[in-house]
Amino acid sequence: MPFRIHKEGYLILAFSALVLALLDFIIFQYIHIAFWPVLVLSVVFYGLILQFFRNPVRTIPSADDTVVYAPADGRVCVIEEADEDEYFHQKRLQISIFMSPLNVHVNRNPVTGLVRYFRYHPGKYLVAWHPKSSTENERTTVVYQLPGKTEILMRQIAGAVARRIKWYVKEGDEVSQGQDMGFIKFGSRVDLFLPIGSKVEVTMDQQVKGNKTVIARLPA
Repeated sequence: MPFRIHKEGYLILAFSALVLALLDFIIFQYIHIAFWPVLVLSVVFYGLILQFFRNPVRTIPSADDTVVYAPADGRVCVIEEADEDEYFHQKRLQISIFMSPLNVHVNRNPVTGLVRYFRYHPGKYLVAWHPKSSTENERTTVVYQLPGKTEILMRQIAGAVARRIKWYVKEGDEVSQGQDMGFIKFGSRVDLFLPIGSKVEVTMDQQVKGNKTVIARLPA
């Protein structure tokens, strides 16, 4: 799988490399005995940051208006019917994915369609698996209208560590299934709200991969 670095990591990686190199140089100049342990720790630390911003090239198996692909890598932490009170104001099927700091943090469009609604909400930084994080944390809400007029809602949610959500869509955009739609830094969660009657294709605690795992099939 080709390895790329996401653009959201360029500045952080450059700054981290500069700080670590300066630290290693100071240690080398004044505390020789500690240089090699500090150098090893610096390399490991930089490697962790590097892997966090990896952006693997992933294409969807096939474009399909009846299929919802995983918008993120992570672990399925919610599968339930829930009231969605921001846009639909009715009960929907909620499927949520928790993204740990070790997961790929690129977010992708789960369907093809029109961005019917978009909102950014500043908020708290509760742990991402907290039930209230979906309505109280910093988050974005995106509603996609599919060609057949079916609408699904996707929510990016910042966690206790993740305090920066990036998005690349706006109302009125025509987007394609599998394209990058955003990025959340350092641990987070993504919620999907689907029509009641959608066929769930994942199970609780299942590990999923963005653009590869089929989350659900939409009702006809």
